[in-house]
Amino acid sequence: MNTLFTLSQLPHQNYIREDLPLVQDTNKHYQTVQPMSLEQICSAMILLIEQQFERTDYLVSSESTKSYLIAQLANLEQEVFSCLYLDNQHRVISYETLFYGTISEACVYPREVVKACLQHNAAAVIFAHNHPSGNPSPSQCDKQLTAHLIAALKTVDIRVLDHIVIGGAKATSFSETGLL
Repeated sequence: MNTLFTLSQLPHQNYIREDLPLVQDTNKHYQTVQPMSLEQICSAMILLIEQQFERTDYLVSSESTKSYLIAQLANLEQEVFSCLYLDNQHRVISYETLFYGTISEACVYPREVVKACLQHNAAAVIFAHNHPSGNPSPSQCDKQLTAHLIAALKTVDIRVLDHIVIGGAKATSFSETGLL
């Protein structure tokens, strides 16, 4: 005999977050207990990916880093520039969006990037930005900006490990394509 529950009767204390009707089952499997909106699904995905990037975790996979950044940036309607701050063992300290732009560009100021890296006490950094057009190919401006940021951060002994461009569900890594 199947028992039906109304939404008010479902246990809410087991949700991964109060407003996300998703509960952890076993062995890192998750189950929705009621229909979820696209916004809720995206929020749940970001939350679950962020849990994988706690400070105790190391960035050992380019694919997991790209997946995390795609979840953060893929659906944005404006271009943004973000930093993933890392410690000396490449453990994640923090992720932060530094600059917001328009549908086709974001102004990035190297001084502010250096300042933010120092505030987070980062030993290394991964840059990321999105192309709302959906094309993850780095532009000539992206390449020049990356070179300026590398030079600026080198003066304070902060390593740039990668610059990842997100275009929809695709990502291009400067490091993997030999641009870094």
